[in-house]
Amino acid sequence: MNRAALFDVDGTLADTNHLHVTSWWEAFRQAGHDVAMHDIHRAIGLPGEDLLAHLLGKDRDAEEDGALSAAHDTLYGTYFDRLPPLESAADLLRELDGRGWSVVLVTSARQTELDALLRALDADGAVTATASADDVEQGKPAPDPVHHALGLADAPARGSVFVGDTVWDMRAGTSAGVICVGLLCGGIPCADLDDAGARAVYRNPADLLAHLDASPFGATGGRRT
Repeated sequence: MNRAALFDVDGTLADTNHLHVTSWWEAFRQAGHDVAMHDIHRAIGLPGEDLLAHLLGKDRDAEEDGALSAAHDTLYGTYFDRLPPLESAADLLRELDGRGWSVVLVTSARQTELDALLRALDADGAVTATASADDVEQGKPAPDPVHHALGLADAPARGSVFVGDTVWDMRAGTSAGVICVGLLCGGIPCADLDDAGARAVYRNPADLLAHLDASPFGATGGRRT
């Protein structure tokens, strides 16, 4: 039976959450919206349309969504040639691949952005497949992206693990029936990840890699915070 190791990318494998925060903040500012960076940070991980609804309200002028998203994409695109992977992110993926896990990346990023993240991670040989926001109708926290990723890995939810850094990741994974592991490197508190369904929480990919055997990826499936 295949086992899927599912990974969010932004804030989980790449240190990009605050680049997104800055890009969204500037996009909002240019359009005349005053949105606090703290609130933007808490919304990172949602697909663009859902992020806008979360921050501006469902009664916003939705006709403005396209321009706001385009402004964010343009601003964020200036970082594409220098997106920083988190410490040991590629090593973690390679180790899991070597242990027989099917590694699938599950992200709210669109394909162009995902391509830049893959170049930054430089772990193509360890990645079985990628599931982007373009592949599903509903993004996280709906379980659709996780279900799609499990299908790409030809793996059941039972025994599979989803690693992410946001409450949206934990809720999506929990709804899909997989074990969820949270990482603190995206800036979300441990208590929030726990409340959203994390089985275990680690500081970053390097910490998870160092304790892999005692983690949900190991035989004991232990808990660490």
